[in-house]
Amino acid sequence: MGREVRMVPENWEHPKSDKGNFIPLLDNYGNFEECDKEWMEGWRKWQLGLCQSYGSEMEWKPIKKEYLNTRYTDYVGDRPNPDDYMPNWPESERTHLMMYENTSEGTPISPAFKSAEELARWLADNKASAFADMTATYEQWLSTCQSGSAISMVISNEGMKSGVEALA
Repeated sequence: MGREVRMVPENWEHPKSDKGNFIPLLDNYGNFEECDKEWMEGWRKWQLGLCQSYGSEMEWKPIKKEYLNTRYTDYVGDRPNPDDYMPNWPESERTHLMMYENTSEGTPISPAFKSAEELARWLADNKASAFADMTATYEQWLSTCQSGSAISMVISNEGMKSGVEALA
């Protein structure tokens, strides 16, 4: 992805490590409970000799021969850890917008704001990274804040642009 607006409580402070760095937290793939439920269903099916097909139709099919002697964790990875996810606040507490980079880390690039306009103004005034060392205008940030996300970058005949700029 690239940049993503996340709804957070007014006083949300993203957790930091002992060294003061933001701890990456997943959000765009669903909350922990949903991901854990899906992982457990896959594990149960694996025990029955089935795995999920990710073609045009998601369905359970027999495990391919080359994977028959592997563990489920070797196939899909470890069971989700709740410490890796944003808290699952009630909707009524999600009153503020915060811009996150989610290309890999899932860490905030802004404080929380009540409106998309305030968030876009802060991002533009503070020359927040739209991608790498690229920044964006207020109007470009506002478009992303209102749509909810932007891809990392776009490459065209005109060159490379941040997704924030290209999608505005």
